[in-house]
Amino acid sequence: MTEPFKKAVLIPCFNEELTIGKVIDDFRRELPDADIYVFNNNSTDRTTAIAEEKQAIVINEKKQGKGYVMASMFRKVEADIYILVDGDDTYPAESVHELLKPVIDKKADMSMGVRLNQPESGSFKPLNLFGNLLVLGLVNYLFKSKLSDIMSGYRVFNREFVKNIPLISKGFEVETQLTIQALYYQFHIEEVEITLGKRPEGSLSKLNTLRDGFRVLLSIFNILKAYRPLLFFGCSALAFMLMGFGLGLIPILEYYQTGLVSRFPTAILASALVLVSLILLAIGMILDTINFRMKELMQNFLKQ
Repeated sequence: MTEPFKKAVLIPCFNEELTIGKVIDDFRRELPDADIYVFNNNSTDRTTAIAEEKQAIVINEKKQGKGYVMASMFRKVEADIYILVDGDDTYPAESVHELLKPVIDKKADMSMGVRLNQPESGSFKPLNLFGNLLVLGLVNYLFKSKLSDIMSGYRVFNREFVKNIPLISKGFEVETQLTIQALYYQFHIEEVEITLGKRPEGSLSKLNTLRDGFRVLLSIFNILKAYRPLLFFGCSALAFMLMGFGLGLIPILEYYQTGLVSRFPTAILASALVLVSLILLAIGMILDTINFRMKELMQNFLKQ
């Protein structure tokens, strides 16, 4: 099938001198008509030099973090179809045609390479895999979806998606944000199963189990707060309300038994906790209304 689409391969890189040359060669072989962009994020090795030798278009992004790099990609690159792939040679270039098909056929706004079904031995650390599945389960529950992998770095987008999705994440959690916003604004998503490869000998992963484990927990917190504010603040309000009622029972029982209230600090604290719970509930309701209106505005904008 011949496509009149202008395609761009986007490769974010930070110290990938061992693999970037092969990644460029592989995608040039599979997509000879595509422009290949390497976004260098302050690499200190020969990543930039190798990319230039391979005649890729090199753009430097000074703000450190994959989120900043992807925001720069989406802002600076003009194309009809965008292929996002990491520069560590763990994603198979030959799978790009399967990822392109649903987007080109207009069956999806974003297609994603699903890694969790076919990981090679050693490709995933147990804690990283657990974190991925934990966030995946939460997202599927909140958005009533049936996705298999929301953190894949191998994706294809159409122009409408790229130019209308705001990116505010700084680091590796940007893939999760992309998926959540696609679900939230009702873009169509297709998944394609791929085989995740291992990094070559000497190539070091930029992931850190403890740091990224904390980011997973922070992501869960932010997902609930940003996309389900009524649930988040409602549960918080319930917790404060129960604590307030629990503490309030002490002076109430004392009053019924003695006719006096000697524990004024406890009574004041209980009243304050109940008041905080009501404030949290009000915040949740206000933010939920704002979220609903923003979603309506985005959907109306996309229909224009």
